[in-house]
Amino acid sequence: MSIDMNSQVTSSITSLEQEFSAIAHNLANVNTVGYKRIVTSFSEALEAQQNGAAADSSEAKLNLGLDFSQGLSFIETGRSLDVALYGKGFFVVETPEGPLYTRNGSFRVNQNGQIVDSAGRVVAGEAGPITIGADAAVSQVNISQDGTVSADGQELGKFRLVEFGENGDALMPAGNSCFKAPEDVEPKGAESVAVRQGYLESSNVKMVNELVSMMMVSRLYEANMKLVSTKREASNGLMSVAMG
Repeated sequence: MSIDMNSQVTSSITSLEQEFSAIAHNLANVNTVGYKRIVTSFSEALEAQQNGAAADSSEAKLNLGLDFSQGLSFIETGRSLDVALYGKGFFVVETPEGPLYTRNGSFRVNQNGQIVDSAGRVVAGEAGPITIGADAAVSQVNISQDGTVSADGQELGKFRLVEFGENGDALMPAGNSCFKAPEDVEPKGAESVAVRQGYLESSNVKMVNELVSMMMVSRLYEANMKLVSTKREASNGLMSVAMG
């Protein structure tokens, strides 16, 4: 095994460890509202390469991305401030470091009457924070499909709903099912999204698929570790012969 081959095997082992961690993270969040799975095709590319089925002989590369496809189901909760999105789009959450974007519509009202997320951060409306007055019961809040919030027949505001189109791949995880965008990527108003009140969007993680991927990664990891062990044993044997 050449030095280059040693380096490639070591790189593959590191990449497989990272892919395994990504899959484990997906499985840990299978029941997390609005979670979007991490995707990577490294193990598939590596297996194709090792089986001689790859289109070229270049080294397989680890590329982690996010799958923003619709969650597998809508979970009915009946809560007036639980809202799910159907179609492409995000709610906007205001933070001191800038806006974050989320599909997790588990909202509540803070002490100022503003609609906030589960971490207490203000959920943006098109004209600023959406405030539910003290004289309005939260249970009587109505949220229409376009995100308009009203109570007792009075319109209180409208959720700011955005999308990123072809720039969606630039979004980065920011925790709590939120994502952040690079400074040079600006969202636009979401055009093909509907709000469903009284529901939450499930994650888009398919447990069976993740388990199958985990088994593939584990098998490739063991095979590459065996190559390292075989090389080490061969090197030790040569050293013993050389030293008499």
